Amino acid sequence: MSDPFPAVTETAAIGETAELFADIRATVGVRVVNLVWRHLATIDGALPWAWRAVKPLYLQGMVDRAAVRFRETMNLPVLGSLAGDQPKSVDDVLASYDHSNTINLFALGALVAWLRGEMAGEGLPETGSRLPAPDIVLPKLASAEDVAPETWALVLRLNRFGDPRQLILASMYRHLAHAPAFLQQLESVLAPVEADGSLAQAIAGNRADAHQRAKVLARAIDAARPQHATVIEAAIAAFVDHAIGKMVTICRAVRVARDVPLSLAGSAGLQTRS
Repeated sequence: MSDPFPAVTETAAIGETAELFADIRATVGVRVVNLVWRHLATIDGALPWAWRAVKPLYLQGMVDRAAVRFRETMNLPVLGSLAGDQPKSVDDVLASYDHSNTINLFALGALVAWLRGEMAGEGLPETGSRLPAPDIVLPKLASAEDVAPETWALVLRLNRFGDPRQLILASMYRHLAHAPAFLQQLESVLAPVEADGSLAQAIAGNRADAHQRAKVLARAIDAARPQHATVIEAAIAAFVDHAIGKMVTICRAVRVARDVPLSLAGSAGLQTRS
């Protein structure tokens, strides 16, 4: 796996795509546009339709409130300690993905539910204040040619944890490839919970919870059904069910194992299971 789904790079984006990328960065509060949005830019009409459909969920704090409620009951596998000195950029990467993956999971999950006609609940979803986005600069998103072969092999091995189907290469590991010593530690603590099944159990439980919450959020989407709806649904669902769906649990568990201070909104009621 040398590259994930086809995607428009941020440096190559022009015209409306570049404008939408800039709006996504500003609205979500990230310095880079997540792969799912860049992949949608390769499907005719998908990016403008999808972003306009879910942008109000971000602006009204709906995805943020869903993330807070989700984290109150979130289950995490118990990892070995990852505390210790690492480049600041390691914790920056983890904080960025912890934020963006979680809120994107609910926005995109809501869009999948809307496309499938699977809305749930009554009334409007909860709105409120938005979670603060980490004010950081991420290191380069590495590719195979940017790092030593053994580091890239480690990135690929890490990507197998929690998702044997290997549909998408999680960008978080690529952003951490500048710190191979940390990736080695990460592999050592993920391997036991992969082997005993607790990682898969936590991912499956959190994903099911997120799916139900996304069905409630889907009621807030006001859009016309797009062209290529089936293709768009399949593309977004791949990220919701695989890359983002697993990484919200893995990234959160890694941050807990790093023993870094987490915001009240991010850590309240945190549950773990062995």
